[in-house]
Amino acid sequence: MDREGNVTLAGQIMLAFAEKTGLSKDQKPPRRYLWTDAFAVCNFLELYHGSQDEKWLLLAKRLVDQVHHTLGRHRLDAARNGWLSGLDEEEGEKHPTRGGLRIGKRMQERAPDDPMDERLEWERDGQYYHYLTKWMRALSRISRVTGEPGYLRWAMELAQTTHRAFRFSTAPDGTPGLYWKMSSDLRRSLVPSVGQHDPLDGLITYSELQFAARRFPEETLPDLEREIRELTTMCRDRDFSTSDSLGIGSMLCDACRTGELIIKDGFQDLRLFRQMVHDALLSLEDLGGGFLDQQARYRLAFRELGLSIGLKGVARLAGLFEEYPDLQGGELMSWLQPRLEAMLWFRNLSEKIERFWIEEMKKGSEHWRSHGDINMVMLATSLAPGQFLSAA
Repeated sequence: MDREGNVTLAGQIMLAFAEKTGLSKDQKPPRRYLWTDAFAVCNFLELYHGSQDEKWLLLAKRLVDQVHHTLGRHRLDAARNGWLSGLDEEEGEKHPTRGGLRIGKRMQERAPDDPMDERLEWERDGQYYHYLTKWMRALSRISRVTGEPGYLRWAMELAQTTHRAFRFSTAPDGTPGLYWKMSSDLRRSLVPSVGQHDPLDGLITYSELQFAARRFPEETLPDLEREIRELTTMCRDRDFSTSDSLGIGSMLCDACRTGELIIKDGFQDLRLFRQMVHDALLSLEDLGGGFLDQQARYRLAFRELGLSIGLKGVARLAGLFEEYPDLQGGELMSWLQPRLEAMLWFRNLSEKIERFWIEEMKKGSEHWRSHGDINMVMLATSLAPGQFLSAA
C-alpha cells in the first residue's frame, strides 16, 4: 500500500475509534484508556498535519479534554470524588495533570489490605509510569501543532508529579529507581518492580519537554533539569536489550526521537544514545522474523505493531542523519551508519506486520477484537507515524 493509501486507511480507523469509544458520539459514554488515547492524539494530529482538515484537530483537542476529565479524576465507583490532585474544581481545570492520570482499567485498584494477585493486577486501575510518559508526549505534540503553551505546561506538570511519585531510592547504594505502578492517588506502590525501559523513556520524554519549552520564552514553565539528571543516573550502564517486540519498538522510537534532539541540540548524552542503538540492534537481530510464521492465536497485534512503528522510526532516523552527515565532526555518523543499515535490513517486517493485521481487522477475527481499541490506534500509528515519532 502506498503512503496515500496508508493515510486514508489510518483516517478510517481513527474515525471508527472515535465513534466506538464515545469521542465523536455525545450520547455514548466515553471509554478512555491512557495508552490508547496517547497514540490516538498523535494520530489525529498527523491526519490534521497532512490534510489541514479541522475535524482532526478538534478530535485531538476533545480527546485531551475527555482524558483529563475522566482519567484525571477519581472513578465514579471510588470512595472519593473530584480531581486526583485534590485541587478544587476551578484549580483542577487549570492544572488537570497535577495528580497524574489513571490507566483506565475496568476494575478498581487493589485496596491497601488486599493480597497481591499478579493475574488480577493486570486488570486493575492505578497509574503506570510508561503510560504517563506517553501522555506527556501527546500533550507536547498538540502544543507544537497548535502553538498553545498550555498543553506543554500540563505535560511538564505531569512530568514533575510523575517523577516525584514514582521515584524511590531504597537500593543499598542509594541509586534511585522508578516504581512500575502506583495507586490512583500516587500514595503507594501497587507493583514495586522496575520497568526495564521506564527510566530511558522518562529521560527522552523529559528532555523533549525541556527542549519544547524553548518555543515559549515568554512563558514561565516548569524546569525539569533535576528530573533529567536523576533519570540520566538511572540509565547509566543499564542493559536495555529485550526479547519483547513492543519493547524493541519502544527503544527504536526512543532512538529516533533522541537522534532528532541531538541534531537540534536538545540532548547531549551521546554515550547513552549509542548504547540504546546498540542494544536495540542486538535485540532486533535476536528476535528475527520467525514470529511472522505463527498463527494469529499465538500473536498480539499491538505488540507487533509497536515493533512496526519502531522500524518506521529507524527509517526516519536514517533520513535525519543523512541531512546532517558532519554532525559531531562526522564521527557520530561514522559509528551510526553501519548500525542503521543493519537495522534497516529488518524494515520489511513492518510491511508484513501491517498486512497481516489489516487482514485480521477486515475479517473481524477474535484475535483482533480481543484488544480492539489499542490494536486500532497502533495500526493507525504504524500507517501514519509522523507525529508520534517527532520530537521537536
